Amino acid sequence: MFYKIKNYYQSINWESLRNLKTIGLIVFAVVVLLITWSGVKTIQSNYDLQKQISAIQQQNQVQLLENENLQLENDYYNTNQYLELSARQELGLGASGETELIVPQSVALAHLSPASVSQTAGAKMNFNQPEYQKNFESWMNFFLHRSNNSD
Repeated sequence: MFYKIKNYYQSINWESLRNLKTIGLIVFAVVVLLITWSGVKTIQSNYDLQKQISAIQQQNQVQLLENENLQLENDYYNTNQYLELSARQELGLGASGETELIVPQSVALAHLSPASVSQTAGAKMNFNQPEYQKNFESWMNFFLHRSNNSD
């Protein structure tokens, strides 16, 4: 192995490397490689910056949609319909001319069938569940031919 390397080193024509054309070609090749490397690095950094710009634009669009949703929600809270509903639910108030009947829970539940009572209890339990869990349970009830307890 050492013999092959020694023969190769001796077989190189060192005189041709001293030629001005050869030196010029080597310098040119080095300059071309450096310029190519610089261009590749520039393209890579531009690609990374473009990805960052795209991610920030997407975040901006999501934030704009959230702002629009909040604005619509605020507009709804300022409507007379919401004020009437909240007065009915929170304060127990009614519109003029309406008569409000207060029925105790025990009396109301006594006139329901046991299946309705269990559905009502199930609906109250499902009220605190996340939407994806309600959806999953609805599909399972559908596929297993059970009555839907969440509605």
